[in-house]
Amino acid sequence: MTAVSAQVGSSAPRATTVPVLKRIWHNYVLRRILRAIFVIWVVATAVFFMVRLLPGNPVQVYINQQIAQYGVSYQDAAASAASYFSFDPQTPILVQYLNYMLGLLHGDMGMSIATRGVSVTHLIAEYLPWTLFSVGIGILIAIVVGLFLGMVMAYRRGGAIDHGVTAIGSFLHAIPNYLMAIIIVVIGGALLGLFDVGSMRGTVTPGIDPSYGLAWVQDIFYHASLPILTYVLTTVGTWALIMKSSTTQILGEDYVTVARARGLNDMWIRTNYVGRNAILPMVAQIATTAGFVVGGAIFVEQTFKYDGIGVTLYSALQTRDYTVLQGILLVLTATVVFANLIADLLYSVLDPRIRTDETGA
Repeated sequence: MTAVSAQVGSSAPRATTVPVLKRIWHNYVLRRILRAIFVIWVVATAVFFMVRLLPGNPVQVYINQQIAQYGVSYQDAAASAASYFSFDPQTPILVQYLNYMLGLLHGDMGMSIATRGVSVTHLIAEYLPWTLFSVGIGILIAIVVGLFLGMVMAYRRGGAIDHGVTAIGSFLHAIPNYLMAIIIVVIGGALLGLFDVGSMRGTVTPGIDPSYGLAWVQDIFYHASLPILTYVLTTVGTWALIMKSSTTQILGEDYVTVARARGLNDMWIRTNYVGRNAILPMVAQIATTAGFVVGGAIFVEQTFKYDGIGVTLYSALQTRDYTVLQGILLVLTATVVFANLIADLLYSVLDPRIRTDETGA
């Protein structure tokens, strides 16, 4: 009797655990969230080891800078580095990795190695909002303009507008954002003199206080205008071409033909029948592009000297500030991953068939 009860007791947890795991796996939302967390962990691990493959370490870079800039001896530079840095490059890398992961579990990305007394979280919180501001405004403008142009192209297929916008959109789509930034600086700033690139550096003019209200808002838009222009020019063509293709497909659907046959208002058909269904396939593309544009902002900000997260990452790369590099790259990765997650979840709400297709229900 005792043996039987022991067997029943040992098998009970397994019998209850398996159905729970099955329910979790068949839950679309939980499965997507777990997948996103796994991807972030893999990338965080890869970044941790990859940044340490860079030539030199924070201490060596500091010593070389002291020798090159101030002409001090190696012994004096090494002594200065020993008193300046709390980071020990001789610590076993696995110990560094475990400490890093334990810190992430507690929401701590560590302290900056090159800047004493400043946490990585503080640096990211200070500079990331400027990147999100410029990227967000640029993408919003590009999406609105692109969707409008795409619908116009679809309704006037084969016309001058269709051919012209398609050619321009394809050309802009092929230009990377960092190259577009250089073109704007060289042609718009240096050759044509349309704007003063030097005065537009930074995120805000020194002396402008946020309490100034409208003057402060105008100033931050002034400094962010060139990055915003870059994001608009490099993405608006993509949205226009995607919207044209999607709208053209929807216009050929039977329910649009039936709606027209019923005599419904053309504007009503464009908005409720064509527009809403044409935008549906673009939801995932919008979220994904937003995440990748944030990552691509690194090169744009460095070109315009816009003090966002890109300039901070470049500075950390120069000084081999491992913790700042890890923190920024982790945040950029999380931005892309969660943008995809939100797109998946939103798309599953708009089209519930996705859930049943994946689970086989």
